[in-house]
Amino acid sequence: MFTQNEITDTDNCNYICPVEATLDVIGGKWKPLILWQLKDEILRFNSLQQTLPGISPKMLTKQLRELEKDGIVKREMYPEIPPRVEYSLTDFGRTIIPVLEALAQWGFGYMDSVRIEYEEQ
Repeated sequence: MFTQNEITDTDNCNYICPVEATLDVIGGKWKPLILWQLKDEILRFNSLQQTLPGISPKMLTKQLRELEKDGIVKREMYPEIPPRVEYSLTDFGRTIIPVLEALAQWGFGYMDSVRIEYEEQ
């Protein structure tokens, strides 16, 4: 457990522990899913939105901007008509992949346990 003396000040945010910092950057409903989609490929906005049913364009834009600000996602705009914008993980953003893969493994186990409990009822 971290004590009050171990608080870290990053970008004017006070974090009591590193898990809090991680969740501040990748937490929420959409950010982990966006990062999961970008882990293997570069995607344009519309392609990314199609892989995430239920996310509004406004919310996707907001989440991408926050991830870009935190240095996790790279936004590359090409001067074409119509403009082409592509999103990818930065080198630093790629360091989150093992965390996402661990979450996926845990999720598979959880879904299996829930399925087994449901079948036993």
